[in-house]
Amino acid sequence: MSMIKSPAEIALMRESGRVVAATLQRVREAAAVGVSLKELDELAAATIAAAGATPAFLNYKPRWASVPFPGVICTSVNDAVVHGIPGGYRLQDGDLLSVDCGAFLDGWCGDAAISFIVGTADPVDQALIDATEAALARGIEAARIGNKMGDLAYAIGGASRRAGYGLLADHGGHGIGKTMHADPHVPNDGRPGRGIKLTEGLVIAIEPMLILGGKDDYFHDDDEWTLRSANGRRAAHSEHTVAITKEGPVILTLP
Repeated sequence: MSMIKSPAEIALMRESGRVVAATLQRVREAAAVGVSLKELDELAAATIAAAGATPAFLNYKPRWASVPFPGVICTSVNDAVVHGIPGGYRLQDGDLLSVDCGAFLDGWCGDAAISFIVGTADPVDQALIDATEAALARGIEAARIGNKMGDLAYAIGGASRRAGYGLLADHGGHGIGKTMHADPHVPNDGRPGRGIKLTEGLVIAIEPMLILGGKDDYFHDDDEWTLRSANGRRAAHSEHTVAITKEGPVILTLP
């Protein structure tokens, strides 16, 4: 399948992106002390269904997974970096929650993630979230015709590492379209001038995952999905689906 999307196909992806954005907004508004992750997942399921879309994550089973993912959204709390399963855990004051959401509408996928503090924010945690969002913004700004993938990766990772943050090892963004995960791989760290040339019509999910303490290592929970920082420090995750166009990068997962 071609990595390049036509303007009409990008317009369709914009609509699936709106569904994802609306779902993340509703989940963020509902996330409060005492609310369970399962309740947030049920809200996400209802929001996606009301839009006539279908969840991309539910029952997703890539080649490396021995069990399908059981949730509509990923809900990763504190030292859980990504792929947290929405279960019975009830949010506590000061939790750092990362929510990842994907949805298909008319056969096209949107994928985005946000991180935020529930209740009282620790300044260190808020700085981590701000740094992750800034890394995403730099990656999006670099998603321009003629740049190389290494330019985008360095835009994300260079300043993040200089600020003392770790970047989740072995993980990054991805191409997206009729499938949620497609070529090319979009690294969060790299060298300028390296990698494939970014071209018009390429649509990618850009998703920095930053960890406090400067270490990249992680381990899997027994659920085989949740990835936790090996140093036990908190992490944040921000993501948008972005189209590369003549006019510059276009974020498809906005309201």
